[in-house]
Amino acid sequence: MKAAQSFLALASREGIRACFANPGTSEMHLVAALDSAPAIRPVLCLFEGVATGAADGYGRMAQAPALTLLHLGPGLSNGLANLHNAYRAKTPIVSLVGEHATYHRANNPPLSSDIASIARPVSSWLKTVEVPNQLLDLALEAIQAARKTGPAALILPADVAWSDEELTPPTPRERREEPFDATHLEEAARLLGPRTLLLLGGRFLSAVACSAAQRIGAKTGALVLIETFPARVRREGPAAALRRLPYLSEMAASALANIDTIVLAGAAYPVAFFALPGRPTKLAPEHARVLDLAAPGSTIEGALNTLASVLQAPETEPSIVDRPARPENGGAIDPASLAQSIAATMPENAIVCDESNTAGLFCYDAAAAAPPHDWLTLTGGAIGQGLPLATGAAVACPDRRVLALEADGSALYTIQALWTQAREGLNVTNVILNNGAYAILRLEMMRAGVNELSEAANALFDLKRPAIDFCAIARGFGVPAERVETPTKLVAALERSYAASGPALIEVMIR
Repeated sequence: MKAAQSFLALASREGIRACFANPGTSEMHLVAALDSAPAIRPVLCLFEGVATGAADGYGRMAQAPALTLLHLGPGLSNGLANLHNAYRAKTPIVSLVGEHATYHRANNPPLSSDIASIARPVSSWLKTVEVPNQLLDLALEAIQAARKTGPAALILPADVAWSDEELTPPTPRERREEPFDATHLEEAARLLGPRTLLLLGGRFLSAVACSAAQRIGAKTGALVLIETFPARVRREGPAAALRRLPYLSEMAASALANIDTIVLAGAAYPVAFFALPGRPTKLAPEHARVLDLAAPGSTIEGALNTLASVLQAPETEPSIVDRPARPENGGAIDPASLAQSIAATMPENAIVCDESNTAGLFCYDAAAAAPPHDWLTLTGGAIGQGLPLATGAAVACPDRRVLALEADGSALYTIQALWTQAREGLNVTNVILNNGAYAILRLEMMRAGVNELSEAANALFDLKRPAIDFCAIARGFGVPAERVETPTKLVAALERSYAASGPALIEVMIR
């Protein structure tokens, strides 16, 4: 199995430090070879959707590739939803997908499938190794592609992995970011004004990038917004108050009604999540001019900083913002008191993985007054991301507290992530927002013009028959848990979790 060992040696050389795995028989030689690569931390996940979501969280926080080890086409299929989210986030991930031995594929064994076709929609780079002497060159290509454009998939037949052929690693290649186009900066400087939208996005919006964007807005009068579901935003200083483009298409279209120019800084053109009768699908006016500030792969931070300098935008004066007071009422928890509780207690340098959906509507804005932190969101809309994302973020940043804000329905897609958190001793506070329903779907039903639900339709959104006991589930996976029903008890539970090491689950009963 020298080939498998050579692959992992190359991965280690190229900076890969974690492998999120749910392997099968075709990957046994890779599993055995992990002993030869002590720099790579193997993390067992009970479901492939947890492995891919954890790799996404790791990659977003480490800004370096994570490795996933998946079993054939069915294993890859189980991980597709969170690879879709990672693809939208442009997260650096190398998915190593085991395949049947090359000479066995023609026999059409039961687990045989067209792996490449399954992987293609969620891969920025995709290749299959056919012979051992291709392995290391293709592996290096995959790692480089993941760094530049997001998830890469390398399909590895079992007989290649177990080969004892001596393989020579390719020469290390210089890592370079694409330079931004100075002419685009000059054009943006000319166009920016009160009827311009500067829309921020990309793999990582650093504090420097956000501060530069805020300065640009203050200087030019441009509307500065972050895309609706950003991959990662560092929130600190005055720029923590930057708002996100509203999710509801009617609200977003209203916010952009007077825009005649759009400058995209790492973001995609703003469109509605879904088409609805009589509602716009493009959120900006049709006549609006669009300019890309920086090409894919180039640094958004550098482009925004340079643009702020070109405009001679002054530095923003730091201001003292009081964090929200702890809620003192003993009533039921609603979205407003939830947001207040989260913002009032958030520890410094926390990492928030937000899949809170309707119940967490106010959390992001409330946390602008919290200590500096990072905020990660559901980039591709495929639910079941939050708990795995938090798991991977905690592996990447073991010295920071991770806060997973998780809707109850979404949590059930990948609840197995709790077991990995317990096994690895990860510092994750999992806040499950239990309103007993797919409330987001009720909202979308009303937006579609259906104001009264039939008994049959309502049953498809209801999670109360039978009621789900998240505390019991968490304890079954080895994670301590408690249930809270008032804001004051929520604050106390949050503070207990932050003071302890390891994972915890807080089931919040939402009114």
